[in-house]
Amino acid sequence: MKYAVKKLYTFLIFFFLYAPILVLIVFSFNSSKSRASWDGFTLNWYVELFRDRQIMTSLYYTLVIAVISSLAATVMGTAAAIGIHNMKMVPKSICMNITYLPILNPDIVTGISLMLLFIFIKIPLGFFSMLLSHITFNLPFVILSVMPKLKQLDSQIFDAAMDLGASRIYAYRKVILPQIMSGVLTGFLLSFTMSIDDFVVSFFTTGAGVSNLAITIYSMARRGINPKINALLTLMFISILLLLVIINNRMSRDVERKASVN
Repeated sequence: MKYAVKKLYTFLIFFFLYAPILVLIVFSFNSSKSRASWDGFTLNWYVELFRDRQIMTSLYYTLVIAVISSLAATVMGTAAAIGIHNMKMVPKSICMNITYLPILNPDIVTGISLMLLFIFIKIPLGFFSMLLSHITFNLPFVILSVMPKLKQLDSQIFDAAMDLGASRIYAYRKVILPQIMSGVLTGFLLSFTMSIDDFVVSFFTTGAGVSNLAITIYSMARRGINPKINALLTLMFISILLLLVIINNRMSRDVERKASVN
């Protein structure tokens, strides 16, 4: 009986998580604009999607900002996590508490604060300001993804590499980084997803002529959901899913290879 309840509970969780996405995918192939009826299968909305200049421009800004901000946040966040890990207990505790604050802080507070900061230091609101804001709120996710992997490391492995003649940079690059790579990849994927998903911070830190998909979708949704949006979100969901499958397969192969060597 308990096993059946657990299975039902798990099914309900996944159902409520993925049922809306399945509905969105199905209606992206609906020939009608109505979300209340199915009038037949069509790929017309996908064709119209790539003809929509506004959506394509927003997609371009979204992907460029997501890739650049994720890479920058991953590099800086990984370096910060290594630095925090090597601190003494009190400074380390203080830095970790500071790291948690941007995650717990409401997005609207972060967005307005960054907007005021950019205005105060006279950075024009636009592409660059949005990029800086995305790097800022992505950093804590990278740090918190890498820190558990650093804690799992043998505390003597870095000293052993140094004793064998490796420089500090070489030891970090060839010894430490491969050991924490799964956490680094997790941080990158989290940053990439958060950047694509963000609306509030982007809304307050962008300028005229620069908008990501979240802002564009919000503007279009006020006039009613266009089926082209369903098609776009379907493609984004499938792309992220394929990326996760590829990375998970690669990480599984690396684990199996290490196990076979040991």
